[in-house]
Amino acid sequence: MHDTTVLPPATTASSRGRRRWRVVDIVVASVLGVASGLLFLVWNAAYNPLSAPLELALPGLQALLGGGWLFAGVLTGLVIRKPGAALYGELLAAAVSALVGNQWGASTLLSGLVQGLGAEIVFALFLYANWRLYVAVLAGMGAGLALAVNDLIFYYAGASGTFAVIYVVAALISGALIAGLLSWLAARGLARTGALNRFASGREASARR
Repeated sequence: MHDTTVLPPATTASSRGRRRWRVVDIVVASVLGVASGLLFLVWNAAYNPLSAPLELALPGLQALLGGGWLFAGVLTGLVIRKPGAALYGELLAAAVSALVGNQWGASTLLSGLVQGLGAEIVFALFLYANWRLYVAVLAGMGAGLALAVNDLIFYYAGASGTFAVIYVVAALISGALIAGLLSWLAARGLARTGALNRFASGREASARR
């Protein structure tokens, strides 16, 4: 009886400790966010020429490219594994993209906030305790859904129902594959190099060897 009253608080305290951000978490999350923001700049330039044929083939299909702006949150979440990491990584990447300059201006920050929340909510639903591939894919889809809703409200207001459905489905697919699958593979690749040995994600990779 005595043990049952003592162990749960200790377990809770340990769990809280694991979720508390360290200086190294902030530094690495910032590096990932800034690096992702620089990649966003490349994607910004490539978007128009790549999206034109997709939009011509089927309006709404251009959302298949959306995952190129969604991976920052998922990747940061997978590496840091702390509450707020996905939101921080996506928002910081969006800030870098906006500050350097792009065709969407300050609205990029809103997109980053919404997309980061989309991924963050999924990680939170799994209590920041499950980092398997399917969770990464779901987080990418969460970010993709957030992107689609944000875009349909602010960029495609008044669009037809058919366009909206195609846009949402395309964004979900893009989020699953680019932001989810590729980010999971990237996190595993980084862990194998030993660069993440101070993180649970890196120690897991070492244990598998």
